[in-house]
Amino acid sequence: MASLPFVQCSRALDTKIGLFGSSLELPHKPIAQRPWFPSRMTTGCSSRRTLSTSSNTTKPTPLQEPTPLAKSPLATRHRLSGLRSSETYVAYGITKKLFEACSAQADYKIPQSSKKGNEIPKTTNGEDLGVGQGWWYEDNPVANETKRQDLGLLPTFSSWSQVTFLHMYLITVRLRALPTPESFQTFARHLFDHFSNHAEDRMEVIHRITSRAIRVKYLKDLFLQWRGVLAAYDEGLVKGDAVLAAAVWRNLYKASYTDVQGHGSEIDWRKIAQVVLYMRKVLGELAPLGEAAMAHAVGGDKGIFKSNQKEDKLVELETRGIEEPFVSETVGEKSHEK
Repeated sequence: MASLPFVQCSRALDTKIGLFGSSLELPHKPIAQRPWFPSRMTTGCSSRRTLSTSSNTTKPTPLQEPTPLAKSPLATRHRLSGLRSSETYVAYGITKKLFEACSAQADYKIPQSSKKGNEIPKTTNGEDLGVGQGWWYEDNPVANETKRQDLGLLPTFSSWSQVTFLHMYLITVRLRALPTPESFQTFARHLFDHFSNHAEDRMEVIHRITSRAIRVKYLKDLFLQWRGVLAAYDEGLVKGDAVLAAAVWRNLYKASYTDVQGHGSEIDWRKIAQVVLYMRKVLGELAPLGEAAMAHAVGGDKGIFKSNQKEDKLVELETRGIEEPFVSETVGEKSHEK
């Protein structure tokens, strides 16, 4: 009877020693205590823990769009000023290319101005006479040995400035379609600034006008002429081709009834009609173009300007109004009817 308690005690002691021995031999945690490794000892506890935590967790709130900040007048003003400053650089580059195309249409040279002491030839009006080629000047032979109907202007500073003004006006009409009046003013200002700088350089280099005061006086006169060109051509576009032809006659041909070559013959009115048709066609081709595309499309031998500088048979056609009979109307009857 006394041996039974001893056997039970020895078995219990062996079990405790085995448990301690196994725990001492394993340097790491038992597998049952690792939360990522499932076992029979931890499955029940982990499932109960999961159920308890899942019941207490709340659903995440959906993200909401941030409320916009109130627009500050100062920030808006700075943003607009930044856009305008960048637009100024863009306008300067585009208008420079546009002006170069306008200036090249009636370009001329004075060979005598390159050497000191050489006398520059003059016109009957006392203007410096140069040498120029192209549609706006004398008749020139073409490849098929025939003559084309050129406009017969004299290669002078006055002719160059008026032809350049005409093309600048065509560009200005297109620029009026810009989104804002401020954008148009920026482009228009840079366009005329390019003309002023180039005109003053031409006065000094080609025409030997060394006095700064005289050049400034001429530039002021050119600015007034530019304002008059805008008003005259605008009136012609609105009121019809007859009024536009009168504006062309006053500006390009100086309102003279005789040819500018000094031969004494009557002016060829078909040339003026040709200029009117040229302006209408160029305006129609510039209308769908953007500012940057227009800068690359107007210049060059195949550009919009050069491609339309040719004689058109439409000028030779008579208007239908010539064949219509004149009807006499009494002023008193018209006023009585009103």
